[in-house]
Amino acid sequence: MKKKDNFEIFLATFPGFEETLWQEVKLKGFRHPVIADGGVLIKGGWSEVWRANLWLRGANRVLARLATFKADNFDQLVARTALVNWKELLPEGAVFRVEATAKSSRLYHTKAIIERVSSVIENAVQGVFSQKSDLIFRVRMEKNYCTISFDSSGELLHKRGYKTAINRAPIRETMAALLLYKCGYSGQSVLYDPMCGSGTFVIEAAEIANRLNPGRNRSFSFEQLLTFDADAWNKMKTVQRQHLSDYTFYGSDRDQTAINISQENAKRADVSGVTEFKRCSFGEIEPPAEHGVLFINPPYGERIGGKENLFTLYSFMGKVIKEKFKGWKVGLITTDKNLAYATGLQFSSIEGPFPHGGLKIYLFRTEDIH
Repeated sequence: MKKKDNFEIFLATFPGFEETLWQEVKLKGFRHPVIADGGVLIKGGWSEVWRANLWLRGANRVLARLATFKADNFDQLVARTALVNWKELLPEGAVFRVEATAKSSRLYHTKAIIERVSSVIENAVQGVFSQKSDLIFRVRMEKNYCTISFDSSGELLHKRGYKTAINRAPIRETMAALLLYKCGYSGQSVLYDPMCGSGTFVIEAAEIANRLNPGRNRSFSFEQLLTFDADAWNKMKTVQRQHLSDYTFYGSDRDQTAINISQENAKRADVSGVTEFKRCSFGEIEPPAEHGVLFINPPYGERIGGKENLFTLYSFMGKVIKEKFKGWKVGLITTDKNLAYATGLQFSSIEGPFPHGGLKIYLFRTEDIH
């Protein structure tokens, strides 16, 4: 692979969100994205890899595909792995890690696959294999074809670089953004989360509206490669956005600790000036504007005792929403469709289930409440 080659780049996401990520990728100017199982494929060079990490909210990681070839035996695996120009990618003495998966292939022993690929890299650049390294090469064997990719992200991309504290049962920032997108949210309205927890949905909405790059406050593994250009990267990161939103984004919670955490997270994300958090119970919430999106991630049952209590809560939530939030759209997440129906709200769409922390969640949407 040459520095300016046009290679495949795989943008991994959660199952069920491939089309939503595809829409984001297309909207943000990446050319000819293709939906694939578990993500989206694009083609480009290292600058596209950098941009994908910096710009995309819904991708979990960005994989640069270094090579794809047939490998029926270990000799083929070693010989064809050696054709990758490792000296162009890695500095001498690089500390790296290799991970492998195998499916429906003659080479199925992942430990042996890792050993062979690691040995090629060690010999090429006098590299050092370490399980603790965040410089990761991922090897996938499927139907006797081997794909070697570089995990350009390092830590998963939901780690935006601002959150040092979380509250109960957090949803990852990447999934929060995708759920907002699935609700049709594009930053063109107020958003209010009345059970805000760590403030994730509020902060993601504020960043979407103000066109803030999600990767602006963190580092990435691609910065350790020889293909990295620090000057070009700094210019990419410091591009000024012309339009800023006039909206404020709101969160509330009955737990003061949640409010404190949300305020600190908003401050570190540089959106404290366009977000407001306050302590109040669900029964005390009031619409902060005439129209907007009310986005709710209530307890599912794992966080509260007894189904009877949950149905009472959801019924009460529906009563409050119908009385106070006329003219607002609602997005509601839950694991149980019957709980959503207990609100008495008229839902225009139901999407899911989507995997979340060992659970399956659904997204319920309404049009304007009347």
